[in-house]
Amino acid sequence: MLLDLIVGYDCNLACDYCTISPAMRARALSAGRIAAALMEGRRDGFERLSITGGEPTIRPDLIGIIRRARELGFADIKLQTNGLLLGAGDNLNRLVEAGVTRFHVSIHTHEPAAYDAMVARAGAWPHMVAGLRALLERGLPTVADVILTCATLPRLDAAVRWLHGIGVRAIHLWFVSLTDHNRTNIASMPRMTEATPIMREAFAFGRAHAMDIRSLHVPRCLLGEDHGHAWDPAAEGVRVVSPDATFELRTSKLTGQRHVPACAGCAFEQSCPGLRDDYLARYGDAEIADARGHPRSRVGLPVI
Repeated sequence: MLLDLIVGYDCNLACDYCTISPAMRARALSAGRIAAALMEGRRDGFERLSITGGEPTIRPDLIGIIRRARELGFADIKLQTNGLLLGAGDNLNRLVEAGVTRFHVSIHTHEPAAYDAMVARAGAWPHMVAGLRALLERGLPTVADVILTCATLPRLDAAVRWLHGIGVRAIHLWFVSLTDHNRTNIASMPRMTEATPIMREAFAFGRAHAMDIRSLHVPRCLLGEDHGHAWDPAAEGVRVVSPDATFELRTSKLTGQRHVPACAGCAFEQSCPGLRDDYLARYGDAEIADARGHPRSRVGLPVI
């Protein structure tokens, strides 16, 4: 089981697909609430911890949070970050010495100009790359998180090859969400059937080069023979502690929760969490119906 601690929504970037609004950036967990959540988590049997945001590395007390988690007995401590501060000074050493055991770095895309445009910060790309390279040079467990949007999909194959070239061996593909701050940015979301042919190329490259490439939020039926690459973190038991609420990841609006009529009888029905509401609102269930050879329904007609 995993305790997912969202320490705050503030960030040193402003990614164009991000669901965090300017108003949300002012909200963060207090030191007391974090300490209580860590103790409650250990009491309830959680042995793995994920620290995320926003951007957790801009929080002044991050090292103390990590040390406290290690003292309490968390065996695995993951840091989710944009990586910009990992290559600066002694930051990485301090994080590892405090207790971080693995890192997830959001790279968005491998092209400097495109990256800087996405994160709305000129000159950010070299800092992200420096952080990523620092992790790889030390041989630390590292996963590159890549967001799948209409803008990043055309560059996905090249991004995967670039990541392999610098030594990354694990990639998670996150399908963009139209929720909260990104809810009206409908141009950012492709149809899944437009994304899956490009994703298949990435999966094939990964298999050929000993890379672990996983897909999040795309139903297994749409991945076809690549369904083994689908990953549902919520199925492993994840408790999320955020500045707004504490909840199970499986109930989050960022996690698929809805099975449509065409899902009935699917071989993956019990293991697939279904579609997210934001996707159904944008595109409906026609793709699932077509993939299953079922009639289309009126579930989730576009309302955005």
